[in-house]
Amino acid sequence: MNAAPTADIAERKRQLVRGELAEAAVTLLADQGFEETTVDQIAAAVGLSRRTFSRYFQSKEDVVVHMMSGPSARMCAELRARPADEPPAVALRHALSVITSLSVTNPDKTLHVSRLILDTPAVLARFLERLSRWQAEMAGILAHRTGLDPDADMRPALAAGVALTAFQTGLRRWVDRDGTEALDELVNQAFAMITPALDLGTAPS
Repeated sequence: MNAAPTADIAERKRQLVRGELAEAAVTLLADQGFEETTVDQIAAAVGLSRRTFSRYFQSKEDVVVHMMSGPSARMCAELRARPADEPPAVALRHALSVITSLSVTNPDKTLHVSRLILDTPAVLARFLERLSRWQAEMAGILAHRTGLDPDADMRPALAAGVALTAFQTGLRRWVDRDGTEALDELVNQAFAMITPALDLGTAPS
């Protein structure tokens, strides 16, 4: 009877340690740069060994990308929760606001992490892997919302991919301009251009 609570406590502890490692990594990377920061330094900053670090992350690239894991999960949850009759473009934009809002609630950290991701090839490669997973999950949600078969119809996957590209484009511009423009507005501009392509229609009855 105690197995579930024990598992929950263990998972909360795991997430806490992962969060501490991620915060330490961001601080060190801001001070020293990506190449100059080692896994040993990140682990030592929170009182852990390199071996213990390996239980939580495979590499320092994973630590940086982890900072987007929570927001991405909330983004997909938001997409699922949008009203069933809401147009895909509107639902997708609302879902992505979960991530873009971080530029308002924690602008300095969000800008730093975003720059690390976009300007460090090894981290960008890992981030693009994550984006591919997001696209697949979002496509499944869109397919369910519209009654389309994602295995037979490319539209849900294309819509998810186009939306994420709009987000990436806005994020790139935001980073390039050192956060002097609002990320939400930049993504809104990108969405205004792609909205017609996000009209999925519905499955034939």
